[in-house]
Amino acid sequence: MKKVHIPAAILTAFLCFGFSQSGHNGADYDHSKNPYYSHTDARVLNVDDKAWKQILPQGIYHLSREMGTERVYTGKYWDDYEKGTYYCAICGNPLFSSASKYDSHTGRPSFTATLKEQSLTLQKDEDGKDNEIVCSRCHSHMGYLLMDGPTATKKHYALNGDVLDFEPGRPGEVRAYTGAKDLADK
Repeated sequence: MKKVHIPAAILTAFLCFGFSQSGHNGADYDHSKNPYYSHTDARVLNVDDKAWKQILPQGIYHLSREMGTERVYTGKYWDDYEKGTYYCAICGNPLFSSASKYDSHTGRPSFTATLKEQSLTLQKDEDGKDNEIVCSRCHSHMGYLLMDGPTATKKHYALNGDVLDFEPGRPGEVRAYTGAKDLADK
């Protein structure tokens, strides 16, 4: 049998830009059409994928509900270091303070700690490893927990940027979302 050698550059391109990855343009969607979006309601949601599919834009649905992965250096916030708070773009759950954000050189928004310990849930991915992170409120796929971070805990939350929303302000300050009015103020 003949061995096939794949040049490293081609292999790297495939891994970074593989066919299973999303190319969502990172545009914000209208949260006023999402009845579940709230920065202050912490109740766990039990919404089926059929309902989410009607509410979310296709790219965000793919990332969050079908465990998609966006291409590196293409999603929102990978190189944004403004002070403020990061929320789940699907349900509005507060997830991260900008104070825990760092440049991991991976082309993804990366954080060393969650805003609240219960903000995210760790679960097994398809490989059986406990490294997929999902929003604790809406159960949407956010990214992965790696153990190569720069702090003593070694935690590195590597996120899909397009499943995040950001509100500038004091790091970790959670402001109530009041619907379309908030969007008009941005």
